[in-house]
Amino acid sequence: MADVEGAMPLAARLSLKESLLQTPDPLILALPKVELHLHIEGILSPALKWKFATCNNIQLRHPSTNRVFASLSEYSDSHDPMKFHSKTSGSGDTMNNSEETLSFFEAYYGGFEVLKTKQDYYDLGMHYFHRAAEMNVRYCELFFDPQGHTKTGVSWEIMMGGFREAQEEAERELNVRSSWIMCFLRDSPPEEAMAHYLAALPYRDMIVGIGLDSYEVDRPPSLFAEVFARARADGFKITAHCDVGSCYPLSHIHSVVTELGMDRLDHGLNAAASPETIASIKARGGDAGAEFGLTICPWSYIRHQPLDDVFRHIRTLFDAGIKMAISCDDPAFMEDTWIVENLFVVKRYCGFTDEEMVRLARDAVGICWAPGDVKEGILDEIGEVGRGFGVGGC
Repeated sequence: MADVEGAMPLAARLSLKESLLQTPDPLILALPKVELHLHIEGILSPALKWKFATCNNIQLRHPSTNRVFASLSEYSDSHDPMKFHSKTSGSGDTMNNSEETLSFFEAYYGGFEVLKTKQDYYDLGMHYFHRAAEMNVRYCELFFDPQGHTKTGVSWEIMMGGFREAQEEAERELNVRSSWIMCFLRDSPPEEAMAHYLAALPYRDMIVGIGLDSYEVDRPPSLFAEVFARARADGFKITAHCDVGSCYPLSHIHSVVTELGMDRLDHGLNAAASPETIASIKARGGDAGAEFGLTICPWSYIRHQPLDDVFRHIRTLFDAGIKMAISCDDPAFMEDTWIVENLFVVKRYCGFTDEEMVRLARDAVGICWAPGDVKEGILDEIGEVGRGFGVGGC
């Protein structure tokens, strides 16, 4: 997403986060939560990447200069646009964030290289699951990008073996149930997506859905129609990212909603500007126990879009009756903001009442792909918590 005039700068976002955490909302903290838009690789903070790299004897290098980062502090600086460094005269090696700071995709995909063992993948999964349990997340559907991992030489057995152990332990010990959504990289060839889809079939007991992420410009979902059709025929749920901003056409959303028969839309906030698109989303409905809806990650958008526009659009979709699940996207790249901060900021700037926050919680359950008994249990718990806070209709 490209920055636009009016987007909230980093200093203001950090101040906003501090303000939200100083006045936490007790209802939001208490509500059982369903998270449907979290990239497991998006929790790889510089500190976590440094830890994995150290364990695996990997030197972390800047992708442009090939310079080895000498310390965690230096590596963290490369991810921090608030910090500027002067180049060493003549060397060209010292970071200068105005020219050489890591871009989002460099930092994001660069993190894959530090994951090498089944223990690494287990540890990564458990890092999220422990955080999720603290925030009363009861069920989550986690995105992962297998193409990014196999390109580093990691086998499916290592990757999925580690994730499986974490998934089973989280359900057993933390009361956090989960499924996985395998995302294709839309800036890679569809043939590569199909090859990875076929390789993933032995793990279909873990994988509930197929998604599409990475760089979206000029890469419409229709490019992957063949592999989506195959996955649909094999019984998987289907979703795709449709990012936010003027460079992302509504045609991508229409493709997801009306042409490709997908079960959910990730982001899709641009739909709020088009009554026709809103109507098509409402008409889409759902099937097999899940309703059609959007996964919305507010903190992601305010980094690149005017704050007032973001929350006006969220409010427009909500008032139109479109179901959505508030999630956190990539916490390590978004000021360490998780689902609770995203719910806090939505309540503040959309002006949602307690009753409407309970509706958001219930809508997230409605559009998730969990088994029916899991959904019923979470809905019962939401009702109990809501009644405890005097929220009617629960």
